[in-house]
Amino acid sequence: MKLDWLIRESGRIAELFLWHLGLTLAPVLIGLALALPLGWLAQRAGLFRSAFLGTAGLLYTIPSLALFVLLPAILGTKILDPVNVVVALTVYALALLVRTVCDGLDSVPPDVRQAASAMGYRALPRFLFVELPLAVPVIAAGLRVAVVSNVSIVSVAALVGTPQLGMLFTQGLQLRFLTPIVAGIVLCVLLAILLDGLVLVLAGRLTPWQPRGR
Repeated sequence: MKLDWLIRESGRIAELFLWHLGLTLAPVLIGLALALPLGWLAQRAGLFRSAFLGTAGLLYTIPSLALFVLLPAILGTKILDPVNVVVALTVYALALLVRTVCDGLDSVPPDVRQAASAMGYRALPRFLFVELPLAVPVIAAGLRVAVVSNVSIVSVAALVGTPQLGMLFTQGLQLRFLTPIVAGIVLCVLLAILLDGLVLVLAGRLTPWQPRGR
């Protein structure tokens, strides 16, 4: 590691780190917002549940680089537009989180649903105020996977010129210089740990009835 290079490039590295953070968080938040109603529908889909979840899961099998290249033609954006990365990663986050939300709702005890219905809760209020809070631990577990996966996949966007930490990898390979590569790996790992811890803290705040050790 050459400290002089790191000091000289610290401003650019910080900028790339912030880009990476934004390109990781935005798709996860959008994907979660879409996955909540879709997971709720999947959980109530009966015979169509397997097909619903299977279709959502197939989205995750689309190669990321192919999606980054195809989306500009579909969306009418430029190849370097960060919107392409946000949309692609939202697709991946959605593919993971729809099943997670469905599993989380399945974890709610049936007698809790029956008690809520007996108290006058209709389907939507029961979902928002009874089932969803109890499903938070399971949803948070899936959210952690989605966040960490996105930290990794965002790096691939360097191949289409989107600014983020992956550009340190391409720079290092082009210059045959190890320092940018090591710096990019370390920062990606730190970002993944940071966001994973953030999800854990938020899940703990939303579920104060859960034992602290969980």
